[in-house]
Amino acid sequence: MKSKSEATKQILEKGTIQFECQGSGKCCTSRGSYGYVYLNIADQKRMSGFLKLPLKDFRKSHCEKSNGYWHLKSPDKDCQFLSNKSCTVYEGRPNQCRTWPFWPENMSPKAWQKEVASFCPGVGKGKVFSAKEIKEILKANEASE
Repeated sequence: MKSKSEATKQILEKGTIQFECQGSGKCCTSRGSYGYVYLNIADQKRMSGFLKLPLKDFRKSHCEKSNGYWHLKSPDKDCQFLSNKSCTVYEGRPNQCRTWPFWPENMSPKAWQKEVASFCPGVGKGKVFSAKEIKEILKANEASE
């Protein structure tokens, strides 16, 4: 079994990934462990500002803390901010949502096919991301954790 970094290296060495969000909202629906939307402090501040709520009120209304990590409530359900296949907090959405589908765990060919391409209509459409661009997204995502 390959490590995450080896699997990521493998898919990135192939060169490019074509992806453009199609606004289907499928990435915002719960799929077991993928239902968790984790929020670092910058995400919490951005979302609370977008919703015009004090941070304390935002946390009380929309967040939970599990194992030391903040996340949106009810990870076993569709995102609370999804309405008619559309994100109601799109401009204030968390980094985890901003960087989908370029997550380290999705970067092996097998995971990409199973966890992304099999349900996301944005795969194979729009912008072609180079390996360098994908690495930059992954690095930014890691830095925000």
